[in-house]
Amino acid sequence: MNSATPSTTTPLAIDTLAGETMGTTWSVKLVAPHASMHALHDGLQAQLDRVVSQMSTWRNDSDLSRFNRAAAGTWAVLPEALFAVLSCALEIAEASGGAFDPTVGPLVDLWGFGPQGRKLRIPDAAELAAANAKIGWRRLSLRPDLREALQPGGVQVDLSAIAKGYAVDLLAAHLRQRGIESALIEVGGELYGYGRKPGGDPWRVLVETDPDRDDDDIQVLRLSGKAVATSGDRWHRYESEGREYAHTLDPRSGKPVERAPVAVTVVADDAMRADAWATALTVMGAEAGLAFAREHALAARFVARGEAATATPQFESHLDA
Repeated sequence: MNSATPSTTTPLAIDTLAGETMGTTWSVKLVAPHASMHALHDGLQAQLDRVVSQMSTWRNDSDLSRFNRAAAGTWAVLPEALFAVLSCALEIAEASGGAFDPTVGPLVDLWGFGPQGRKLRIPDAAELAAANAKIGWRRLSLRPDLREALQPGGVQVDLSAIAKGYAVDLLAAHLRQRGIESALIEVGGELYGYGRKPGGDPWRVLVETDPDRDDDDIQVLRLSGKAVATSGDRWHRYESEGREYAHTLDPRSGKPVERAPVAVTVVADDAMRADAWATALTVMGAEAGLAFAREHALAARFVARGEAATATPQFESHLDA
């Protein structure tokens, strides 16, 4: 149920707005002493509803679902937001060597994680081969000047690993356009903070830790014009025939990530890229992902099961002293 808590206290109080979207929840903490909380809430929900109507694979009438059903060889004109997210997804797919791949849809369905929904089981070799034949971000082509994307045939785009981050950025832009100078935005665990809280402090959020380690240090991130996203198998994993499988799929192998990190947290200038890079680094794994993050100066922190957390210098620079 959506909720809006109007300001009933003195100016410079922190108000909270909240609701539901994309099968999860959203919330915004903001400093806006003279704003109408109900109007802001409705405006934010409308922005999120627009993302769902364009990018959901769970809705047959979304723009993305229509693209996924398009005939082979069809150039489709995409809405501006969908085109922007797909463009960013392909950018990160190339930069990550395919660890992030927006064409992973057939694998998501095959392993029972998508809108097709079925009892989880391990696909056989023939099923994996058939799904893998439909995967490959290089099969997609874009025409930026016309905002068109080519459906080469059988490509099923899934933007679930980047759309929530984009939604966070969209809400931040919406609030700024309405003169809100300070806010902490969260959609499904992805966050962005800008401005200062009453008293001048930046927004602060806790960093994910290993729930199995009592000695894992509690760390706090400062978010001042920065976004943070976390991926990993802490929340999504299942067991079959005595073997544990992560919810995160490796598009390069067609299988769930083996020994997936408990959590990979990424700080970036925008939540869309933080969201996508958190997924890409999770797919790479703690060791290879950390090496990649260091080489490319990404602000990332890795929590491997049963091991102490490791982070890049860029990530550590955002921690509270």
